[in-house]
Amino acid sequence: MSIQADLKQLSPDQLRVLAGDLLQQLQRKEQELHNTNVLNDKLTHELAILKRHRFGRRSEGMSPDQGSLLDELVDGDIAAIEAELPEPAPATRTQPTQQPRRQPLPPALPRTVISHEPENTLCRCGCQLKRIGEDVSEKLDYTPGEFTVERHVRGKWVCGDCETLVQAPVPAQVIDKGLPTPGLLAHVLVAKYADHQPLYRQETIFGRAGYAIARSSLAEWVGRCGVALQPLVDALREELVKEAILHADETPVPMLAPGKKKTHQAYVWAYASTQQSALQAVIYEFAPSRAGKHARAFLDGWQGQLVCDDFAGYKAGFEQGMTEIACWAHARRRFYDLHAAKKSTVAAQALDTIGQLYTIEAEAKALTSSERQQLRQARAAPIIDQLYHWLIEQRQKVPKGSVTSKAIHYSLKRWPALTRYLEDGDVPIDNNWVENQVRPWALGRKNWLFAGSLRSGQRAAAVMSLIQSAKNNGHDPYAYLKDVLARLPTQKASAVNELLPHNWALNDKV
Repeated sequence: MSIQADLKQLSPDQLRVLAGDLLQQLQRKEQELHNTNVLNDKLTHELAILKRHRFGRRSEGMSPDQGSLLDELVDGDIAAIEAELPEPAPATRTQPTQQPRRQPLPPALPRTVISHEPENTLCRCGCQLKRIGEDVSEKLDYTPGEFTVERHVRGKWVCGDCETLVQAPVPAQVIDKGLPTPGLLAHVLVAKYADHQPLYRQETIFGRAGYAIARSSLAEWVGRCGVALQPLVDALREELVKEAILHADETPVPMLAPGKKKTHQAYVWAYASTQQSALQAVIYEFAPSRAGKHARAFLDGWQGQLVCDDFAGYKAGFEQGMTEIACWAHARRRFYDLHAAKKSTVAAQALDTIGQLYTIEAEAKALTSSERQQLRQARAAPIIDQLYHWLIEQRQKVPKGSVTSKAIHYSLKRWPALTRYLEDGDVPIDNNWVENQVRPWALGRKNWLFAGSLRSGQRAAAVMSLIQSAKNNGHDPYAYLKDVLARLPTQKASAVNELLPHNWALNDKV
């Protein structure tokens, strides 16, 4: 009635404006529903393909280890997709689903009792509640080499007068009604993505510790944790692209699509803040190729200074406002290879001169940004100017197209980008910092052999972004993930930044 009265007080123009606003809201809701339906259809189709592969005949020509790796990656993808899809309504279920009965945990495992009781045992009617029983659930925890059990006891309290039943709520978990504690989940993630232990190896290790966990269960946990941690990775990316200076690099990772016997070259792109920055963060992006569109998508709208190699994929960004910072380590590498192959005197002289620049950088490491810039201008700039004229002179003396000419040309072609570090004390001399950040992927390739799908590669990139960023901030990745996985289910979306690695130091003792 009051709404009708309010509408009657509006003028025709105001009513038209209101109707237009309501129509726009309706159109937005319809578009959101359409987008959700399209995404659900895509996920459902992907899920059907993965299940067909997982429960069908495995590709011939695969070794047992390769088959185990692919199976666990597919299981993780299935769990991740199921976590993203909405729960179907009961009426839409075509057949009842039977949940596998969980085997009781071995009674010999050490147990810690954790009680959950109401804060107040006084009923709303004023009577004292009486404890009439309890619900008990057990969760499996793990520290290296030893399983323990958390025994959660939730007492039932009832009012003898009004029969009101009161019970403490079930603590929120990343995996609802799941077996693992945050500590066990953190251990599985760190073992897989930091220590590079495939799940089939972890399965064996757990068996020796006294409780065999099927790799299919481990894969499901990994997939669901990947979905749960993704908002943190998205928030970390938003923080990273606020930086005025970024490093970028990429490294190949073999990827095997389900149902195929051969791998093709996928790539991991790494974007990191500088070693001197207050924000210590790295984001890995897994992409099916080395196409420049992947770098453009990540850096879309960013117009800072990018430290990178001579890869053409970054060039479009430099035409749209980004500033290129070249890497002296890459320039030096050309002369190093030349000297190693031919004992070139030109290469030896170039290496000696570039070495002088690095000596200055070693002295400048402990200085402030302005002090570093002053030192570079006073001592490095004259050396670089002398090197430039010497390279021009040497280029005229060596045959065109020779390896010496190519080494010289590489530096001269990028000279403006190589010398920009002189103008800003916050700009690093080379791209070595981010190259160090991609080393975990090089180590992991030896154990993973391949990424099983684009989704599994992206999940690995997300979790490894958090693990490596935690390391860069001086945190133990296990302690960090254990705390984050415990707090994440109840963390407000508006406060998710509190759980980012560079902020977590303020909260890790909470």
